[in-house]
Amino acid sequence: MSDQSASTLTTNRPQANNLLRRDVRFLGNILGEVLVHQGGRELLDIVEQIREQSKALRAEFVPELFEQFKLTVSTLSPEIRHQVIRAFAIYFQLVNIAEQNHRIRRKRDYEVSAGEAVQRGSIENAVQDLKERGIEIGDVQDILSNISLELVMTAHPTEATRRAVLDIHKRIAEDVMELDNPTLTYREREKLREKLMNEVLILWQTDELRDRKPTVIDEVRNGLYYFDETLFEVLPSVYEELERCLSKYYPDEKWHVPDYLRFGSWIGGDRDGNPSVTSKVTWETLTLHRQLAIQKYEEKLNELMGLLSFSTNLVEVSKELAESIQSDREHVELKCVDLWRNAKEPYRIKLGFMLEKLANTRDETLKGSSMRYNHPNELREDLLVIDRSLRHHYADYVADTNVAKFIRQVELFGFHLMALDVRQHSQEHENAMAEILAKMNVVADYASLSEDEKTDLLHRLLKDPRPLTSGHLDYTDSTRECLNVYHTIYRAQQEFGVNCISSYLISMTQAASDMLEVMVFAKEVGLFRQESDGTVRCTLQSVPLFETIDDLHAAPAIMKELFELPIYRKAVEARGNLHEIMLGYSDSNKDGGVVTANWELRVALNEITAAGKAYDVKLKFFHGRGGALGRGGMPLNRSILAQPPHTIGGGIKITEQGEVLSSRYSMQGIAYRSLEQATWALITAARLAKYPEQALQAEAEWDEIARSISETALEKYQDLIFRDPDFLTYFKESTPLPEVGELNIGSRPSKRKNSDRFEDLRAIPWVFAWTQSRYLLPAWYAAGTALKQYVGEDEGKMETLRTMYEKFPFFRSLIDNLQMALAKADLLIAKEYADMIKDKTIRDRIFEQIEQEYKLTSELILSITGQAEILDNVPVIQESIRLRNPYVDPLSYMQVQLLTELRALRDNDEDDPELLREVLLTINGIAAGLRNTG
Repeated sequence: MSDQSASTLTTNRPQANNLLRRDVRFLGNILGEVLVHQGGRELLDIVEQIREQSKALRAEFVPELFEQFKLTVSTLSPEIRHQVIRAFAIYFQLVNIAEQNHRIRRKRDYEVSAGEAVQRGSIENAVQDLKERGIEIGDVQDILSNISLELVMTAHPTEATRRAVLDIHKRIAEDVMELDNPTLTYREREKLREKLMNEVLILWQTDELRDRKPTVIDEVRNGLYYFDETLFEVLPSVYEELERCLSKYYPDEKWHVPDYLRFGSWIGGDRDGNPSVTSKVTWETLTLHRQLAIQKYEEKLNELMGLLSFSTNLVEVSKELAESIQSDREHVELKCVDLWRNAKEPYRIKLGFMLEKLANTRDETLKGSSMRYNHPNELREDLLVIDRSLRHHYADYVADTNVAKFIRQVELFGFHLMALDVRQHSQEHENAMAEILAKMNVVADYASLSEDEKTDLLHRLLKDPRPLTSGHLDYTDSTRECLNVYHTIYRAQQEFGVNCISSYLISMTQAASDMLEVMVFAKEVGLFRQESDGTVRCTLQSVPLFETIDDLHAAPAIMKELFELPIYRKAVEARGNLHEIMLGYSDSNKDGGVVTANWELRVALNEITAAGKAYDVKLKFFHGRGGALGRGGMPLNRSILAQPPHTIGGGIKITEQGEVLSSRYSMQGIAYRSLEQATWALITAARLAKYPEQALQAEAEWDEIARSISETALEKYQDLIFRDPDFLTYFKESTPLPEVGELNIGSRPSKRKNSDRFEDLRAIPWVFAWTQSRYLLPAWYAAGTALKQYVGEDEGKMETLRTMYEKFPFFRSLIDNLQMALAKADLLIAKEYADMIKDKTIRDRIFEQIEQEYKLTSELILSITGQAEILDNVPVIQESIRLRNPYVDPLSYMQVQLLTELRALRDNDEDDPELLREVLLTINGIAAGLRNTG
């Protein structure tokens, strides 16, 4: 594309912004040259014509120009149209790379210009704040021992980018970063340009669409990509920085921070609605986790082998190291590794034995043998021996720089790399339990029992040491697979350690029996056991997932009922009096709308926390946030601070899914900044929980106002979504929902069941389809009516809302998320999608409702915030959206045209694979342009 296309988000630093514009212009020009090289000057001219028309329309809407623009788009030949779609889509990929690089540049620029000044939101900022508030060392240690954050990768199908394309993006990003190198010669810059031309050409000729759905193991490998590329190095660096800051502000203490920040995964364990996730797949997943952990440790040991060339001719190593080497000589037979031949270099000899033992760790036939590491602590102990010996001869700099981080990596990743959660739908457990109990003549029809009868029966079975299942009985395939999952978990805990799987999540938890069924299955395989003296051993916890509004209402009573059961309470005690509870942001939003979902989640958090406190149980809340605004998406630090501080005492888990993974963790600099900000937010929230600032007396009143606004919003939302008989038709015909299901971006079906009912549609395609069609309806609809009903014509009530926005974190977060959604929505383009609806009466009636609600919501947001325009409070993002829109718009208009043509064919039982392919390319391009789409 041309020089004029070098527009993207701005910053408050003109110099930094000029560099961003330089990068975008540079990449845009290279893309333009590739377009000419591949499609001739005609292709570039058409792309530029469409871009200029779109840009002019955004500057000033002129009906004649609008019709001319649509005519230009609609009269493209299929061959040219295909290339135009790809040109805009790839341009967004390049702009996204430039923006990500710019985030890293801005942080570096700040650190260079700030000198010793401390950046807000940094780890040092959090520790400095503790010190300035006079918080003593003991209280700091208490805060650090109680904070916990686990970020859980999921395979939810919203990451449209292929791994091959991500690899190209990474290479381009590294090359663009090199442009900042002031020592580059003219020839080196030219070679860099040639290299980037080569990469963009490869990108142009690489298919961005998958030709098949990824398998679950493909998804597992995609998740492991981020550990291999960034997280293995970045995560311990965050710990290093926290310990550095603690030593700076609290120098009287020798700091070793507890493991407060970890990653987990659902990929390969989440079987809810995905028949491809079997017990065998779960075992293979865990094996892949261990293989990568061992591979990374081998890389580190080989690196140390090159560094630790210390000679006993010059230094005296510790006696402990010498004895350790002698023990290895006696017990470890070297097969995979050659012994280091220079006897005067003992560290290299020791590292050779360590490499042999690590290689043998893969061999299950050597389990228990001293030939292998049977537990990661054994590897850690060998590293500590090396660490202490280095310090013995005053090589402490080497120990600090090269060994300490390795020790932390072993502590964090073990041999299991990350915890894998298992998830299944509650109905599957009930079905299996009913079959097993019937075959054992315990009860003929378990499913027909009342909830009280189920709970009583399961409680008795949990206390009964006798088994319920038998290898001599035949079970249906689904029941056999249900049992195999528990056997796999038990075997995995034996092989990989109890931390490899310790949470079993239950989708659609609606009663205490849903939780107890999982515990009874756990008892069957030895994951739960009551000893003869009454003590309980439990290495697997049932974790409820409360998803819908009704489920959130029922949650506190369900947890109280469970805590009242003596045997269940003992199981919780065996898990350190800590209970994990997951809250679903997606289904609650789909069920009740954005305002009500946010309110009900706040209420549930407070009430479930109170229930846990009454039984002296700490609660770890697992927040099932998606990347999109309609699914609770927001920056990681904001999502932590959005929780009431007193609800984080047992730790926090948060899902990281879809395109969030690549946007946060594909580059080390961005991954570090994201995790640094998360650490700042964790420490800040823990301080607020420990030392609550004076509570505003008005907060109870504000809660009541928020409750009343939520009630109105729920009514308005459900009037349209559930009670309007034509709404589902409107949704399916005015969005690319049917076609999204044909984009091969996930192994899991888009519906829980093969039905067209709204209730069976997953929340992810629900949000994704509305985003593609530029409505973003789930992220803002019904807010305007609810706010207006509260305010009426009373200026005093409007002043109350303004005060709430200023002083009530919950309300401010809600309003700011609404702003973001309104800014990204575009009803002029959404109307083009609405024109695909066959029944014009339905189209006009429902679109008018949506349009009126959009205008009303925008007016009220501006009145509450006192802003002139939406997102005036975040000008960087406001400008980014404003400047991206002219490039997204052509893709949207082309998508509407393509959908219209494709659906007309399919209505006549015909099809056109190339037409579908173009539709899918526009979906990818719009996703890249809007970002945070899923």
